[in-house]
Amino acid sequence: MVDTLALSSMPTPPPGFRSGFVAIVGRPNVGKSTLMNQLIGQKVAITSPVAQTTRNRLRGILTTDQAQIIFVDTPGIHKPHHELGKVLVHNARTAIAAVDVVLFVVDGSTPAGRGDLFIADLLMSAKTPVFLGMNKMDLCPLENVAAIADSYAAFATRGNWPLCQFSAVTESGLPDLQQQLISVLEPGPYYYPPDLVTDQPERFIMGELIREQILHHTREEVPHSVAIAIDRVEESPTITRVLATIHVERDSQKGIVIGKRGAMLKAIGSSARLQMQKLITGKVYLELFVKVQPKWRQSRTRLAELGYQRDGGG
Repeated sequence: MVDTLALSSMPTPPPGFRSGFVAIVGRPNVGKSTLMNQLIGQKVAITSPVAQTTRNRLRGILTTDQAQIIFVDTPGIHKPHHELGKVLVHNARTAIAAVDVVLFVVDGSTPAGRGDLFIADLLMSAKTPVFLGMNKMDLCPLENVAAIADSYAAFATRGNWPLCQFSAVTESGLPDLQQQLISVLEPGPYYYPPDLVTDQPERFIMGELIREQILHHTREEVPHSVAIAIDRVEESPTITRVLATIHVERDSQKGIVIGKRGAMLKAIGSSARLQMQKLITGKVYLELFVKVQPKWRQSRTRLAELGYQRDGGG
């Protein structure tokens, strides 16, 4: 829900200004978070070669002279295998019904698969306008582009969806994509201050930066069994002290995260601290603890404690 009091204090938009919410949906690991970061020009979503990186509906805000687009980066839509997975997929589906435009992102370097078909069928019944975006075109051999595009054109034709090709990594095609999205938005106000790039609190971003480094350093060894709790943030004019707990499900995972003589935990902390210093003015002191929470992904109570709840309740 939009805060009407906040809207009343926003600057007056110029004539013809457009605004609205765009959900970025797709299979896990098609580059949704990288795309959102590139479009808004700043890192607000974590990225990783590990699938299903995004867990929360993270809003990234792009404000231009013409428009304000609020991007909603949703969890990858997939068949859930635990309670956490059910929450994530439920929230992604909820996002589709709550926005003005859906950007359905696919991996344009490979032909359409069953996961893409599942999402396409889901979107066919949506009343929201849909754009089909072929990402990772920089990875697609030139001789394969036509055949792969044809496999996705079947979805686009059936749904009467515009088809866009781009690369979030090289930024090729992104200006055209941005203009196409703006063109279907309705005239509207500033929903957020023009200089804001995300509506997520600083603590949330800190936790995500730590989780990103765990994914990068441990890869498949501790993929999705980890959650971060920011226990305390103490700020002074010269330094910000952050104390955080890394929750895992098994003792073996705790051993992997800590590493031999604490080497892995030190590497994770050092990398996360460097990322945080881009977010926070001044130096950052980061202290990490590791705690075993057996089967936390299966427990609604534990999920709620760690910030994972179904949107809309239920």
